Amino acid sequence: MRFLMKFGGTSVADAESVSRVVDIIEEQRRVGNEIAVVVSAQRGVTDQLIAIATEIANSRSAATIEPFIQSLRQRHQKVLADLGGEQADDTESILEERLCDLENILNAVHNLRELTPRSLDYIITYGERLNAPVVCSAIRQRGIPSMVMDGCEAGILTTPQHSEAMSLPESEGRIRSRIQPLLNDMVPVIMGFMGCTERGIVTTLGRSGSDYSAAIIGAGIDADEILIWTDVDGIMTSDPRVINDARVIPSISYLEVMELSYFGAKVMHPRSIEPAMKKNILVRVKNTFNPSHPGTCIVRHEKWDRRVVKALTYISKVTLVNICGAQMIGRPGVAKAIFSALADRDVNVMMISQGSSEANISLIVDESQGSVALDALTPLTHQGLVREVTANRDVAAVAVVGSGMAGAKGTGGRIFTALGNGEVNVMMISQGSSEANISFVVREEDGPRAVRILHDEFNLSREDDA
Repeated sequence: MRFLMKFGGTSVADAESVSRVVDIIEEQRRVGNEIAVVVSAQRGVTDQLIAIATEIANSRSAATIEPFIQSLRQRHQKVLADLGGEQADDTESILEERLCDLENILNAVHNLRELTPRSLDYIITYGERLNAPVVCSAIRQRGIPSMVMDGCEAGILTTPQHSEAMSLPESEGRIRSRIQPLLNDMVPVIMGFMGCTERGIVTTLGRSGSDYSAAIIGAGIDADEILIWTDVDGIMTSDPRVINDARVIPSISYLEVMELSYFGAKVMHPRSIEPAMKKNILVRVKNTFNPSHPGTCIVRHEKWDRRVVKALTYISKVTLVNICGAQMIGRPGVAKAIFSALADRDVNVMMISQGSSEANISLIVDESQGSVALDALTPLTHQGLVREVTANRDVAAVAVVGSGMAGAKGTGGRIFTALGNGEVNVMMISQGSSEANISFVVREEDGPRAVRILHDEFNLSREDDA
């Protein structure tokens, strides 16, 4: 069989973790499977790169650059030294070369006092550029031939939007021709999170974009399975930090995972399912630290389950924007004006709800875009299209997900009756046409309690199908 394995930042955070990763790869190679690997940066490195780049672009002093480079050097060299082996010297030279490049780029950003989206994208790929050679070295030490490729070399061709690029259809053929011929003889280690435009300009695929890289490459090599190795046993019924008896879901559909990931579940990147879904590739989420656990299978059609609700999630850092006015009623073009104004300011709308009177439209946007949304929509009041635009930042969005809700009578009533009995006030409701997701907005302080109430209401902690 042919597997694409993606290992996240916690799975490759230190020498012990990297050794565990190589154990997994070695076992699969031993039984004759072909393996391609996608790796993330070490845990926390991408955040550190963003922070240092932002800091030095606005600072009069470059004094923080050298200590930062030294901290990266020590961190990666320690993993390399702890792993040992004959490959360490060559890999250390590669690391040193890349650290010098990074230091030069950071100094250039400081000297120019300018951090463009293009520059930031290039800088934050250095987490993967430093980590992939370390993982590759550990694989070669076990006698398994391996080579490192960045996302562009692997064939990921993207749109030019920095920080949120999307893979182009041409990627599939490029990946197939570049990676598939290698699989019989070696394990290619591919840097996740990045690709490039047709001009060769480096782009990134969004935060947690290594999942997306894995799905793109898995589809390109016609993998039998895509395995997402992380630090939890699989996709859970809810965040275990909120629900202490949350349960691993054995099987879940592509659609349900997309809904969960979009609404804050941390296991998968929202776009990472699309390439696998197109090729009908099974995706499995497993725990690097507990590889014997079966994990969660993501499939086109999930196992039948009498529970109509499969999982719950919520996002706390959001803003509720209300647009209202009697002049909106029956007036063509108001919705177009609202969403055009938001699109012009690159504001992403996560949820939408409109009253039947047409006198009110409510939106949920990310907390970071709340002020931008207000600024974009305020001119509509001066134009007489709406009466008032307000924002409420003290809210959380909760998503109830399950494909079994489609056509199931009384699910909505059961949800909101349970919330009412628990004295949780619902401020906004939204449901998509797929009926696999009912989303609503509550006060931020009520978010965890709402999830707890519904987790109990639908018996999601129970292992059976009751």
